[in-house]
Amino acid sequence: MLDSSVEGLKRIACARIDQRGADLIALARAILASPETGFTEEKTSALVQGWFRELGIPYRAGLAITGVKGRMQGGAGPGPAVAIIGELDSLRVPDHPHADPATGAAHACGHHAQIAMMLGATVGLLAPEVLSHLSGAVVPFAVPAEELIEVERRLRLREEGRTELLGGKQELVRLGEFDDVDMAMMCHTSSNMSGKSVEVGGTSNGHVVKYVQFIGRGAHAGGSPHLGVNALNAAMLALSAIHANREAFQEKDTVRVHGIMTRGGEAVSAVPADVRLEWRVRSSNLEALVENSRRVDRCFKAGALAVGARVRIETIAGYLPMCNEPGLQEVFAANARELVGKGKVVVRSPDFTRGGSTDMGDLSHVVPSIHPYVAGATGTGHGKDYLVQDYEMAVLVPARAMAMTVIDLLADGARKAREVLAAARPLMDRQGYVAFQRERAGVVEFDGAAG
Repeated sequence: MLDSSVEGLKRIACARIDQRGADLIALARAILASPETGFTEEKTSALVQGWFRELGIPYRAGLAITGVKGRMQGGAGPGPAVAIIGELDSLRVPDHPHADPATGAAHACGHHAQIAMMLGATVGLLAPEVLSHLSGAVVPFAVPAEELIEVERRLRLREEGRTELLGGKQELVRLGEFDDVDMAMMCHTSSNMSGKSVEVGGTSNGHVVKYVQFIGRGAHAGGSPHLGVNALNAAMLALSAIHANREAFQEKDTVRVHGIMTRGGEAVSAVPADVRLEWRVRSSNLEALVENSRRVDRCFKAGALAVGARVRIETIAGYLPMCNEPGLQEVFAANARELVGKGKVVVRSPDFTRGGSTDMGDLSHVVPSIHPYVAGATGTGHGKDYLVQDYEMAVLVPARAMAMTVIDLLADGARKAREVLAAARPLMDRQGYVAFQRERAGVVEFDGAAG
C-alpha cells in the first residue's frame, strides 16, 4: 500500500533520485568537461532541454538567451509555485585541469553540480506517487550568467538589444520570468565548510561593476614620450589611490575592491592611449556600497587628473545582498539534518556576510528565496584547484534536500508553503527592482586636462 504521508512521499522521491544517481553524476561530469561562460551556455542549455524532454516536462528555452524553464503541475489542486534553480555558466580559469583549451572556461565554482542537483530534485518530485499529492507547481529553472565576468562582451549584448541587465537572474526578473514563481531555492557546492556538510543562512555582499576607460594620447615611447599622455600611468595612479583608501573601509561592511586590466595599451613602443579596467566594489549593505562606489570613482578621476588624461567610468548595476527567507530556510535545514545529521548542519545568522556576491540576492529581494551551501569540493573557490571530489554530497544530497523541502511545502494542500508566504516580506516587486537597478547605473566622464 502506498504511503502517502509526507515522510512516505519523501522516501519515494529520494529513492527515485538514487535510481538516477549515476546518470545525474555523469551529467555533472559532462558539463564539467564542456564549460561555457555567461550567456554562451548553448551546449549546457541543450543538455538540460534533453533531460526535460526525456522526463516529459513542458519547458521554454532561450530565456535571457540561454535559460531553460520547466513547469510541473501538482495533481492535488492549486497552490504556490516553487522554483528549483541551477546555474548554467562557468568561470574563466585557463589553468584549471578541466578548462576548455580554446576558451579558458572552467567550472571552478561548482555550477556543473548545480544543474545536476536541480534535475535530480526534479526527478524525485516527478514520481507520479509524489506529484499527484502536491498542490501547486514545481518550476525547475536553469539560469545563465551568474558569474559577472567578460563585462565588455556583455555590454555589446546590451547594445545589440539582447539583454539589459548583465546577470542572468537579474535579466530574468526584468523579463518577468519569475512573476509566476512564489518562492525559490538553489544550493551551491563549497570547499570551505569547516567540517560541516550543509550551511544555511547568512548573506552575501552586494556589488557594483565599474567598466573604466582611461584615454590618453599616443606618441613614440622612445623618441617623443613628452608628446603623449600616458593612460597606463593614469590607471596605475588610480589603483594606488584606491589602495590609499583601504584604511577607510570598515570591517563591519565586508568591503572588497578588486579588478583586472583588460587592455594596457597598443604596443610597447607607443605611449599607451587606451587602457581599460573591469573593477568591482563590494559591501555587505547598500549604504556602504554607495559610499565606497563614490570613493572609487574619485580615485579613477584622480589618476586622470594627475597626468591630464580623460576617464570614462561606467557603473553597472551589480548584485544585491542575499536575503534568506527564514521560514523557507527552516524547512530546508530540517531536511538537511535528516539527511546528514544534526551536527553536520550549521545555521548562520542573517548578518554573517560571505565576501562574494550572487544574483540570487537580487531574486531574494523579489521572491522569498534560500541559497544554502553543501560540501563536496576541495581547493579554493574560483581557483585552479577547485574540484568537486564527492559527487554524492555535491549532487545527490542537495537534490534530496530540495525535493524533500518542496514536498514539505506543497503537500497537505500546500499548508506549509502558504504559511511561509504569509510571513514573507519581499523588499521589492519586479517594477521596483528594475527601476532601482536602472537608477544605480550611469556613466561619468572626467577630463583631467581640464581639471
